[in-house]
Amino acid sequence: MNNIEKVFIIGLPRTGTTSVCAAMLALGYKVAHTAYTQRTFEQAQVIADTPVFCDFQRLDNYYPNSRFIYLERAEHLWLPSIRQLLMRMKKNILRTDGGFNTTIKRCYQKVFTPFTEENIQDDNFLLNCYQQHQQEITAYFSNRPQDLLSINISQESSYQQLLTFLALENPTGNFQQMNRGGKVTAWNDLKNDNKIASTNNGKITKLDYFQC
Repeated sequence: MNNIEKVFIIGLPRTGTTSVCAAMLALGYKVAHTAYTQRTFEQAQVIADTPVFCDFQRLDNYYPNSRFIYLERAEHLWLPSIRQLLMRMKKNILRTDGGFNTTIKRCYQKVFTPFTEENIQDDNFLLNCYQQHQQEITAYFSNRPQDLLSINISQESSYQQLLTFLALENPTGNFQQMNRGGKVTAWNDLKNDNKIASTNNGKITKLDYFQC
């Protein structure tokens, strides 16, 4: 990737992270859609979703010369999609006797705070979380516009914007629409040698960037 250390896709869930990861695979990058071990961070060139949408500032400090891609999505499309996802996840996020791994819980409880069943069914609450996350990213990169790409993958020009951002030349290509109708397993179905596992046989490890 020339002088680029890593590429972090920092859009919130249900904004097209899987579609962008699939496109990056097709471009020849080693990609992890979620990362819960230090080995994943070491091996992957491109990382999306949890925990990067939450930890982008720490990752920026730990991996200098990285690039960041923020994904936008129309509010009227994102709201029902994220609500459905969070309602599916709520039991395992809120459990104190198990459920999701600690990294998933930490990230979702931080971005969607306070994480309660009532809140995640409230469009105003969800929209506020979306806007606050977007504002944090915009403010953080305000003096470094060259390091941040903001795109909406439903727009025709977005794929070419990605290629330009990464200084790539590719005559054809586009983003595929994935995880339709509430499906969230499209990444698991992709077969590609450049996919990097998110865990170590289901186990997570301490992340170095979070210890410093």
